[in-house]
Amino acid sequence: MTQTDNDPDQIDRKTCRYICDAVGERLQQSMPPEPALSSRLQQLLEEMQRQETGRH
Repeated sequence: MTQTDNDPDQIDRKTCRYICDAVGERLQQSMPPEPALSSRLQQLLEEMQRQETGRH
C-alpha cells in the first residue's frame, strides 16, 4: 500500500498536477498582463546575459 492509500487526505501526483495546472490557468486568465520592461531595464538584462554567456 502507498502512503496515499493509508491517508485519505493525501492525493496522488497525477491529481495534484491537474489541480496545479488548473489553478495556473485560472491565474493567467484573471491576472492582468505584465507591463513591458522599460528600454533601460531591457538593455541591462541583455548586457547581463551577454556577460554571463561570455563567462561559460
